[in-house]
Amino acid sequence: MPTKILLDTDIGSDIDDAVCLAYLLAQPECDLLGITTVTGEPEKRARLASALCRVAGRQVPIYPGADTPLLVAQKQPAATQAAALGRWPHDQTFPQGQAVEFLRRTIRAHPGEVVLLTIGPLTNIGLLFALDREIPRLLKGLVLMCGKFTSQAAQAQEWNALLDPHAAAIVYRAPVAVHRSVGLDVTLRVTLDAAAVRQKFQTKLLRPVLDFAEVFFQETGTITFHDPLAAATLFDPALCRFDAGTVTVELADEAQAGLTRWTPGGPDAPHAAAFDVDAGRFFDHYFAVLGGG
Repeated sequence: MPTKILLDTDIGSDIDDAVCLAYLLAQPECDLLGITTVTGEPEKRARLASALCRVAGRQVPIYPGADTPLLVAQKQPAATQAAALGRWPHDQTFPQGQAVEFLRRTIRAHPGEVVLLTIGPLTNIGLLFALDREIPRLLKGLVLMCGKFTSQAAQAQEWNALLDPHAAAIVYRAPVAVHRSVGLDVTLRVTLDAAAVRQKFQTKLLRPVLDFAEVFFQETGTITFHDPLAAATLFDPALCRFDAGTVTVELADEAQAGLTRWTPGGPDAPHAAAFDVDAGRFFDHYFAVLGGG
């Protein structure tokens, strides 16, 4: 039976969110119940998500969410890849102010069945868990592309945790049955350069992603598959080695706010984090689902 998934994303900044959404739309074992967008210009992010859903021939509920962090200043104000939207049909309007309620309502409608996959800053999810404290216990699982767990040096914050550290702290304190993170130190091992991406991203669902990527390539020549790796572990857990432990999020020291600290633990520890990845197996898996490999 396909896994019921809710996706929370900041699609439109780093290209890996679009790479991830294309994978979920193509993955036959994924029942994508809905998409919420987060951080600056969430409506433009929703339009990008809708463009991919249209190419996939899927009608997936999409809700723009929070555009600013809970307490800190906004560090990601724009969805720059929206510059490529003119070449792809997409929805223009979406329900406003309903993203958190949509998540709450959907999880309550399927208790114990939904995996919440978060691949952006955690503002929407922090609000959700604060609004309805029972929600974490109603999830089948929570999978985050968030954190950095093998280096505790100052200024070592991962981007999603850094963008809203207070929301991240709420999420890591939540009592979810399966609470799993794929962090930056592991995702940095799965990359393709622009030339390889242009060669491989030629299938129907990857063509709009490549178009969005050309905006991204104006700033960098490499795609790191942060978010697709987190998503793929839902369907092939052997892609990564996960260890049990406890994650805490730094809030007291403003200069290090969002730093994720890892304490190893036994089988009863509340969290799991990825500490190794089989990069070749990941790329084989990804392109087996989407083609283009």
